[in-house]
Amino acid sequence: MMKTVRNAILTLFAMVAAYSCGGGSDSHVADEEEIRLLKIGRIDSVSIPSVIYPDSIRGAETLASLTAEAWILIDDGTGCLISEKNADKRMYMASLTKMMTCLLALERGRMDDSIYITEDVFISRDSRVRLGQGYLLADLIDEMMLTSDNDAAFAIAKHLGGSVDDFSRMMNEKAAYLGMDGTHFANPNGTPNDSNYSTARDLARLTRYAMCDSAFASIVGTAEKRVPLLDGRHMDCQNTNMLLKTYKGCIGVKTGFTRQAGNCLASAATRDDTTLILILLNSRTMNSRFTESASLLDYGFRVMKAFRSSK
Repeated sequence: MMKTVRNAILTLFAMVAAYSCGGGSDSHVADEEEIRLLKIGRIDSVSIPSVIYPDSIRGAETLASLTAEAWILIDDGTGCLISEKNADKRMYMASLTKMMTCLLALERGRMDDSIYITEDVFISRDSRVRLGQGYLLADLIDEMMLTSDNDAAFAIAKHLGGSVDDFSRMMNEKAAYLGMDGTHFANPNGTPNDSNYSTARDLARLTRYAMCDSAFASIVGTAEKRVPLLDGRHMDCQNTNMLLKTYKGCIGVKTGFTRQAGNCLASAATRDDTTLILILLNSRTMNSRFTESASLLDYGFRVMKAFRSSK
């Protein structure tokens, strides 16, 4: 009986995931968006513990030793909660902020618009874009997400919103639309600001929603790219997310670091028709955000395999 109930739940969730991330006629766009919103808000903390004992799965014993201050690990297709720690604690998110900037740029921008790096957006010393350079919006989005470029985010924000403050209002409107009740955006890139914060749970909502956008998913799943400038030159960009090259099945998503936020990583990985979403906040070192994320993802895949095969 338990297996029958579990299979019904999995079938229902899989149908929701399929509708939310693909297909359908134009006449059903509104319905598909409603289903997409229902999907990202669904986190099922009951089904897995009712069928298996997660602490018995290999890797559970190492979770207590992870240095990250907060995380949440979810099976994207079903919404099943696999593991969490301080998932609702308000924390700084560093460049995970750029996921929202990217999403809004893709939704509201014209990809063939030209954007120039002007003095009012050329602010951060660590940026790779340079004063006077020009890009198509589509290419500047790529550069921003792959290299985590702060000034590229400023340029995109000014282009779309007219000013950073107005773009931040757009970000907060979208956050409210997505039900990110523990989130407030103060800038487009996550540079230190006490008013730029979120929670692991909210960022999982954003990640799940954004990954249903094929353009977003393609960008964050790209390990390296030669990004063109308007003058014919190119910039070689390597994705700061090392898991794209080191973790089997990794399909994204975004790194983040400031001294205020610590080392952060939003991850997505797919194996055997299972896609996991992981938000990890304030890990101790740049390397530990990757190793700890890999450990959590490994554990998550084992949990879901046991859950699906249990009787």
